[in-house]
Amino acid sequence: MKVLMINGSPHPNGCTFTALSTVAAQLEKNGVETRLLQLGAKPIQCCIACGKCKDTGHCVFNADHVNEAIDLLREADGFVVGSPVYYAGPNGGITSFLDRMFFFNPAATPSSPPPLW
Repeated sequence: MKVLMINGSPHPNGCTFTALSTVAAQLEKNGVETRLLQLGAKPIQCCIACGKCKDTGHCVFNADHVNEAIDLLREADGFVVGSPVYYAGPNGGITSFLDRMFFFNPAATPSSPPPLW
């Protein structure tokens, strides 16, 4: 079993990383493989609702980790998202990241048409 863990904090070794590391240690203790994806402080493009991800299975924007996360999520059995909370909600970067990541069609590949939703 594999779990993808996403650190939405701009601080690679901060509190969110510590919390995700604690979760990862418990998962690994129980035989679950984990992979941590650190988003960092780089800007994350917001979704523009172009719909291309439904055709290709990937986002048209390649300057951040969204397409990498999509590929890793295809191989994972679950995922855990960590984010700092600044003003009663997750930070803007992780929100944009998840908007784009969740919009893709997991059944679509470049060589096959997507199913109708």
